[in-house]
Amino acid sequence: MKSLVGTLKTVASFVFTIMLAAIGGYLMWRVQLPLPWLLGAMFATSLAALFRVPISVPRFARPPMTALIGALIGSAFHVGMFDHWAEWSIPLLGLFAFIAVAGCVSYLYFRHVAGFDHATAYFAGMPGGVIEMVMLGAERGGDEKMIALVHSARIFLVVFSIPFVVSVFSEGNISLGTKPYIPFASIDLIDLGWFTASVLAGYALGILLRLPARYLLGPMAVSALLHYFSITEFALPTAAIAFAQVIIGAAIGSRFANASPRTILRVMLLSVGSTALLLVITLLFAVSISYLSGLPISALALAYSPGGIAEMSLVAVALHVDVPFVVFHHIARVLIVIAGATALFRFVK
Repeated sequence: MKSLVGTLKTVASFVFTIMLAAIGGYLMWRVQLPLPWLLGAMFATSLAALFRVPISVPRFARPPMTALIGALIGSAFHVGMFDHWAEWSIPLLGLFAFIAVAGCVSYLYFRHVAGFDHATAYFAGMPGGVIEMVMLGAERGGDEKMIALVHSARIFLVVFSIPFVVSVFSEGNISLGTKPYIPFASIDLIDLGWFTASVLAGYALGILLRLPARYLLGPMAVSALLHYFSITEFALPTAAIAFAQVIIGAAIGSRFANASPRTILRVMLLSVGSTALLLVITLLFAVSISYLSGLPISALALAYSPGGIAEMSLVAVALHVDVPFVVFHHIARVLIVIAGATALFRFVK
């Protein structure tokens, strides 16, 4: 009986959280902000967490929505998108330098400004995946909760600010407008079958290959292959994409739900400083690499921005920036950080 009551409370809290997140997304959609459903859901749920409103997004809710986003990102791939892949060598080499500089600056900031201990400052400052950095930091004696909150705040602030930053430094070649509306009626059974196959096969592939962000990258890889070889051209309905963004945004905001308002404010204030430093470094590298490679600053800024893979890929899709280029660099960033963070940890101190 108690387990049933607990389950009902969890479901009720989840439904309330999604309703609150959807309202936030709708309000931002009304004022025509970029990524309104994602940013609005993040803002509404984070504000609710600050005032201790009971919100939650169960773990089972995010994987299917992440898989949907992965299939969406994969649908942006098409023949000819890799014709200039050789030009990616300079940005990829620059990515190593970016990670070193960003990680060093963030570590020093959290160590000497925030006053964190060595392990907490190190893994809170590494621009890698949230789950991986929390696990590695906890294994080495860091404050698991603080590392999680700092990374959540970083992703929140980066996702919230990068569309506006990129629009300023984009040479006027991106659009903040939305894509044409796609109704559910436009999806036939064949498209639905290919989409379902992308999600299910990609889900299994991500687990089998133990990919980072497996629920995103697996479906994205399968969908990308299907679109690249022109096997299908399915496009997801606009309402489904908006709902997926609401879930992802609510999941980001709800990470602050179990923290005290004082802790949330402290982490946010500290993260404003660290995120500002990271964005300045991002723009400096974007401008420098653009000068060396001739690639647009907008694509480089998104490729180097220290946000999550799913969130930055969504931003790239929304701003009509080179999606494969952005996705490739974010996957490389996470893999480089995971591989290098453990090896360098003992030498940094």
